[in-house]
Amino acid sequence: MKLTENRHNTTMSTPYSNGFLTFLLFKNYNNLVLKDMKNIIETLEERGFIEALTSEEIRRLTQQSINVYCGFDPTADSLHLGNLVGMMGLAWFQRFGHRPYAIVGGATGMIGDPSGKNSERQLLDEKTIESNLIGITKNLSAILDFSHPTASAQIINNFDWFKDFSFIQFLRDVGKLFRLGPMLAKDSVKARLQSEEGMSFTEFSYQVLQGYDFLHLYQNHQVVLQLGGSDQWGNITAGIELIRKELGKSSYGITFPLITRSDGQKFGKSEQGAIWLSSDKLSVYEFYQYLVRVEDADVIKLMRMLTFMEMEEIRRYERLMGESDYIPRTAQKRLAEEVTRIVHGENGLQTAMRVTQGVAPGSEATLNPEILESLAGDMPSKEIDRESLLGKKLVDLLTEVGLQSSKGEAKRLIRNGGVYLNNEKIIDENYVITPNALIDNRLILLSAGKKNKVLVRVYGK
Repeated sequence: MKLTENRHNTTMSTPYSNGFLTFLLFKNYNNLVLKDMKNIIETLEERGFIEALTSEEIRRLTQQSINVYCGFDPTADSLHLGNLVGMMGLAWFQRFGHRPYAIVGGATGMIGDPSGKNSERQLLDEKTIESNLIGITKNLSAILDFSHPTASAQIINNFDWFKDFSFIQFLRDVGKLFRLGPMLAKDSVKARLQSEEGMSFTEFSYQVLQGYDFLHLYQNHQVVLQLGGSDQWGNITAGIELIRKELGKSSYGITFPLITRSDGQKFGKSEQGAIWLSSDKLSVYEFYQYLVRVEDADVIKLMRMLTFMEMEEIRRYERLMGESDYIPRTAQKRLAEEVTRIVHGENGLQTAMRVTQGVAPGSEATLNPEILESLAGDMPSKEIDRESLLGKKLVDLLTEVGLQSSKGEAKRLIRNGGVYLNNEKIIDENYVITPNALIDNRLILLSAGKKNKVLVRVYGK
C-alpha cells in the first residue's frame, strides 16, 4: 500500500492495510490519500502462498484486524526450513495488523499427525516433548514480533487445555460431535487405511484433537482463521465444522502449498538430513550454503514464500536470470542473505558470510590457525587423533568425516577436481595425509565441492 501526500506528492510504503490501521493513518495524516491498497489475501496470492481458501468470505473478514493461528508439533527440538512457510504466513498476517497465535502441540505432539506419512510416527515421551517445545519456541520467537503495539504474537501450548480432560469426558463432550463418515473420507486417512500397515486409533483421533484446538482458540482467544499446509485441509475443516456444530458460528481456513524442489524432493532436506532452523543443530554457515545451492528453477518461488522481499525486486531477479549476461547464483545469494537474516538475524548472516569468504576453495585467503579457530564454531568440525590420521588415504578421511558416503564416490569426486585440502585442489585419488598437510600441526580444512566443508582438528602427539 502506498500513501501519497497531496501537497508534496511524496510517498511512504507500509505493509499494513486493515481497517484499524487505515483509520490510524487517516487520523494522523489527514492530508494523505490511500493508493493501491492490498488486502493480506491478495498479497499472499501474489506470492503464491495460498493453495485454497475455505470461503471467499475470508477476503472481507481480513479487511479488519483478526486473530489467526498455525500449529507446530514438537517432533524435534528445532523446526526445519519446511516449517518456515507456516511461520512466514503468521508473520505476514502480523505485518498487516492481525494477531498471530503459534500453537505448539504439547498434546498433539504425543499423538502424531498422520497427514503425509506412510507409517505411524514414533511416540515421544513427555520429557522429550518438553525439551522440544523449548527449542521450537526459540525458532518462533526469531520470526514473530512479541512487542508489536497492536498485534503482539502469542505462543500457546495445547497441552494446557487437554491435560484437564478425562478420557470419558472428552469422548462425551467432543467425540460425539464428530461423524465417522467425514473422518474416514479424509485423504490422509484413506491412504493409510489402504496401506499394509494401516492406521491406529491413536493416529485416527488426531483430527479430533486439532479440531478441538480450533474450537478452544475460537472460544478463549477469538481466533477465527487457521493456517496450515495443503495436507492439513481435512484437519482444518474438522475444526470449522466443530465450531459450527457447537457454537453455530463461522470460522475459516487457508492452506498453503507444501514446497517441493524442482526434482520433486521435499524442500528443506539435504543428504545430511533436515535443514534445521536452530544453529545448535545446523551451523548458520551450512544453513546459508543450502540456500545458495538451490536450483534456478526453485529460487524465485522461494523468494516469494520465504522472504519479505518486494515483488518488484523478485520480478527483477526473475528477469535477470533470463538474460545472457546473468552471473550464476546471483539470485540464490540474495535469497540466502534474506532467509538467513530472517531466521538467524543480522549477526547470523554476517557469520555465514565471514565463514564463506574465509574458507572459499581456491581463494587467496591465508588459512592460518587463528582464522580457522575463529570459524570453527560456525562450521562442521571433527576431532581425529594424530596417530590414526597420519598415513591415512584422503578418500578414507573424506568418508570418515562424512563428506562422502563411500570411497568410490570420494575417488570420483577427486578425479573430477571437486576435493580441496586447505583450499588447494587435490587430483590424486591415492593422496595420503602427511604432517605437511596440517596447518600449525593441528588443523586441516577439507572441502567436497565448493560448499561442503569440514574442519579436522588433530589431537595427540
